Amino acid sequence: MNARLLAGVATRIAPTYDQHLALHGPLDPRGDLTDELDRAGLRGRGGAAFPTGTKLRAVAEAGGRPLVVANAVEGEPVSGKDRALLRVAPHLVLDGAVAACRALGARDAIVAIGDRTGRERAMVEAAIAQRGRKDGRVTLRTAAVESRFVAGEETALVRALGGREAKPSLKPPYPFERGLDGAPTLVANAETLAHVALIARFGAGWFRSAGTSESPGTALVTIGGAVVQPGVHEIELGTTLDQVLEQTGGANEAVQAILVGGYFGRWVTPATARELRLTPEESAGQCGPCVHGLRAIADTMSAPGEPDRRRRLEQLAALVDRRGACRHPDGAAGFLRSALDAFADEFAAHVRRGRCGARDARVLPIVGRRQR
Repeated sequence: MNARLLAGVATRIAPTYDQHLALHGPLDPRGDLTDELDRAGLRGRGGAAFPTGTKLRAVAEAGGRPLVVANAVEGEPVSGKDRALLRVAPHLVLDGAVAACRALGARDAIVAIGDRTGRERAMVEAAIAQRGRKDGRVTLRTAAVESRFVAGEETALVRALGGREAKPSLKPPYPFERGLDGAPTLVANAETLAHVALIARFGAGWFRSAGTSESPGTALVTIGGAVVQPGVHEIELGTTLDQVLEQTGGANEAVQAILVGGYFGRWVTPATARELRLTPEESAGQCGPCVHGLRAIADTMSAPGEPDRRRRLEQLAALVDRRGACRHPDGAAGFLRSALDAFADEFAAHVRRGRCGARDARVLPIVGRRQR
């Protein structure tokens, strides 16, 4: 597969604006961008997979002077794709934001970045400076928000950019109806906007020449753990998991289970269930399922001498599922259920013996221990 988002990436140094234009050409959208995105079948790369053209159209139909927010907060601890994209291809993200602004008649675009990622913010700031701070009638700027899991949820992000605490709000209204400063706001993942920039240049047919008819295009994936070449890789959608692992050079030790989709995802077949402690720590602390439910799950998981622990955990998962202000509790419940299945033997042994004490086991990163 020929790289798209990572085309021309040979070093960790981002290309200058002139080098970027020499590689990709000028940003000259073909016809109506929203219609082109519909034809391309681009869906959001931030996790919700919402059709990007539909999202743009909703903002346009809301009326008023809209805003565009590139969401690069990436609070997911085991994901590094958006940060990597900002380091090696910041101009693609900026191009996508500018293209969206032009399509919507917006004049301001904000790249929202987690406050623990100073290096990436500096690189985006440098890229904006190379463009002269303004790109035509569009003003570009960055903003740092708290690096927490739920801070990347679109309503929480809008609240944070408005100077309030990064907590999800109940919907409606949605950001496309009333977002930052009360204006209709397009909140789009950084990778999504990078794809928008390429579709604007090369069209829907080009975009659909990779991937599958149902899931066209490419995506950035973060691969870690027991593989030869961990890091961020670009793959065609529809690629099998075996092929993805092969692209990383394959496993370099025995693999018992694979976590797909991060801490909001599922175990599909080496880490223990202690990662569940991530969920209450990353909660917004605003609604019962997170404040009490996820803490109860974590405490039950670590409580010694409870023979009926699995049944209790399944009960707690049912109590928090679909009951939060955002989807954070749902992800925790799904993560728990899949872990109970994937690690059934280990879980049973853990109940019998208490803590396993496997200090040398390779585990996933925990919040607070991530390198900045």
